[in-house]
Amino acid sequence: MTPAALDATFAALADPTRRAILARLAEGEATVSELAAPFAMSQPAISRHLKVLERAGLISTGVDAQRRPRRMQTAALDEAVAWLARYREIWEANYARLDALLEELKTKQEKE
Repeated sequence: MTPAALDATFAALADPTRRAILARLAEGEATVSELAAPFAMSQPAISRHLKVLERAGLISTGVDAQRRPRRMQTAALDEAVAWLARYREIWEANYARLDALLEELKTKQEKE
């Protein structure tokens, strides 16, 4: 994943409305009207959120007769998770070293 694509993914996920839209689309495709229903905002505002999600590669627009349903795309999320997983390994190693140090200090303190 390119740095720009990763930036677009995290920027899109930074907004709670866009995260809610993705959560809804995880249940299945939906139209703009269906996606706008739970929010106290206009359809144009929802459409702007959808454009951000689409540019980040998190959703796509289908064509079904007169409908334009949105669908969740998982590739960008999968790549972001893989990027985070590398850092998780580093954090877990750091925590393991910290745990070992704390145990060593605790044992040393008990001996004194």
